Amino acid sequence: MKVNIKSCLSDNCVDSSSRNTQRQLTLDISAIADRQEQSLPLNLCLILDCSGSMTNEPLETVKQAAISIIEKLHPGDRLSIIAFNHKAKAIVTNQPVGDIIHIKQQINLLKADGGTSIDEGLKLGIKEISAGKRNAVSHIFLLTDGENEHGDNKRCLKLARLASEYKITINTLGFGENWNQDVLEQIADSATGALAYIEQPKKAITEFEQLFTRLQSVGLTDARLTLELMPGVRLAELKPIAQVSPETIELTVVPDGNYFTVRLGDIMTDRERTILINLYIGQLSPGQHQIAAIQVAYDAPAAGKENIHSDIIPIEVKASTHYQPETNLQVKKSVLTLAKYRQTQIAEAKLQSGDTAGAVTMLQTAAKTALQLGDDAGATVLQQSATRLQVGEELSEGEKKKTRLASKTIIKA
Repeated sequence: MKVNIKSCLSDNCVDSSSRNTQRQLTLDISAIADRQEQSLPLNLCLILDCSGSMTNEPLETVKQAAISIIEKLHPGDRLSIIAFNHKAKAIVTNQPVGDIIHIKQQINLLKADGGTSIDEGLKLGIKEISAGKRNAVSHIFLLTDGENEHGDNKRCLKLARLASEYKITINTLGFGENWNQDVLEQIADSATGALAYIEQPKKAITEFEQLFTRLQSVGLTDARLTLELMPGVRLAELKPIAQVSPETIELTVVPDGNYFTVRLGDIMTDRERTILINLYIGQLSPGQHQIAAIQVAYDAPAAGKENIHSDIIPIEVKASTHYQPETNLQVKKSVLTLAKYRQTQIAEAKLQSGDTAGAVTMLQTAAKTALQLGDDAGATVLQQSATRLQVGEELSEGEKKKTRLASKTIIKA
């Protein structure tokens, strides 16, 4: 298993007379499997909300979803299950998948009661999954339907960052309409995972299985991208590096002189992680110039190897005295994807501050951006939210969550 990196600039040429030129760089990063390589062993931890609000159908459908995932695990995989309300308990401690019948019995014994403390569930889940993470793909599925009323959201985010440092990915699933979309998104983003929305109980199995399919496609883990900038080249000052596929995430950049590192997490075989970097290039003399270099470090659990480094890939531009713009359409699509997300973020901020008219304008802009991307379903959600606000209605909690997800991903019709 090795990493595959494809780089592309928004325009490979610059005007040699320009003192400052902006360019966007995209990196499509995926894993390539050798023919003889088998799927990696999985180390899965389910952290399930069993608070009182999950009574009856919600908890029963979550039980079914959890069992459907467990039935897909192989003998070499490991599993742990945490149930939490205002306290947390490991109903299945980290262990190789063996006695499926006993595990199902433990799941079916779960009852809904008490309040909600997400950080207690996360803390215990990280402890359990850490026991089996060697040479495996370690993922947490965290499901909750409510606010963290008995917990501490800041502690949740600290735990998410800790999980990332431990090479553990956290995927979050919001159930119903009352969960905190900001907190669950930040947990998933911090631990390089995905955010899912279970709007109706009947969708629980589908959302669990989609995340599990993604987990099965992981080929490399703990990937970190390092960008070296040449003299006269700089990053944009605000949020210069973001992931735009498979979902949009503002990435944290760690600078070290002219080197900049971001954590990517797992690299998959069936889909690319697309990274968008915003650069500014100083004036260049006519000719070919290297402006940057990139390298990805990663772990290969199948080979039992850590901190493998890819080849260094140079990024070059041609400075010309007779410059003619040639926009790369694929990079433009990545720029629009990030724009859709940021436009919606601005709309949400304006709505929270009481500027409804400003929120409407930005949501309409985001809807138009989605149409440019060919994201018709996303455009519909964003425009519907704008229209409701425009006629004086408030967005329901469910509509707010749909709007957020429409900005962050491409909605499948």
